[in-house]
Amino acid sequence: MTASAWAFHPHVAAWSILVALTFAYALGVRRTGGARPRHLVAAVGALVLALVALGSPLADLAAHTSLTALVVQRMLLLLGVPPLAIAAIPPPLMARVTRPAPVDWALRRCSRPIVAVSVVTLIAVVTLTTVAVEAQGSSIWARVGLDLALVVAGFALWTPVSAHLPGTDRPSALGRAGYLIVQSVVPSFLAIVWIFAKHPLYPHFSAGPELFGVSPLLDQQLAGFVAKFATIAVLWTVAFVGLNRAQHAVSTGGDPDPLLWSDVERHLERAERRERRRVWLPPRPDELGSYLQPDDPEDQWRREDRA
Repeated sequence: MTASAWAFHPHVAAWSILVALTFAYALGVRRTGGARPRHLVAAVGALVLALVALGSPLADLAAHTSLTALVVQRMLLLLGVPPLAIAAIPPPLMARVTRPAPVDWALRRCSRPIVAVSVVTLIAVVTLTTVAVEAQGSSIWARVGLDLALVVAGFALWTPVSAHLPGTDRPSALGRAGYLIVQSVVPSFLAIVWIFAKHPLYPHFSAGPELFGVSPLLDQQLAGFVAKFATIAVLWTVAFVGLNRAQHAVSTGGDPDPLLWSDVERHLERAERRERRRVWLPPRPDELGSYLQPDDPEDQWRREDRA
């Protein structure tokens, strides 16, 4: 391994995005009434993990030297940053951020476990193809795009289990635990391939310098173990903690999944949006007769629910 692998390199694009997001967060919190200490702690945690993942030396090692370093970076962006970022947003700010119709639509769809598993699996596999790994090592813009895709996958992963997102159709506590276990298995199936492969699968890392004298094949096998066991450790821990909390709530006479005012407000907003989206549709041939009846004007309208 060469000494330059540990040298400091400024990552201007990533730092600029983080600075912009931090400024937007501070401004949003100020305009919506402030944040509690737990929100600020989560925000600091998300920022620190993002800086570790996107700064030197981990980002440089992930881009040019080690598949294991790339996996560690991906775990931070997928399993660490998104849940802390969600927890960092106070309810008033969360309601404002998720109110736009496209954002609300995406959150509602991703709150369905099958959709979330599909999104995470697709992004996880595509971003680990040899073409994608080669691109992120040679182009800073490809690297930024792939990192953003991983963060999006992370938000999709945590949407079905997060109580901080208003109006999402979350499964039950047992359903959430099962969902997390499935997420720990399906998207990380490539880890099994890495562990049992007989030769390196990524020429990009094979051509680079060795990290601590570790061969590319051994580095690939270590990456498989890190990807598999880190994912299982994080997601299974969250699953069992969620089950224990739900059981405690039931045993004390509480509701493990209470209906929050933010959920009610979001459903009311969706109803108002549907009312505003009434559209005139031309009649079908079999409906033409009813449209010609002057004494029944209500039949002249059909509504399309696009929400």
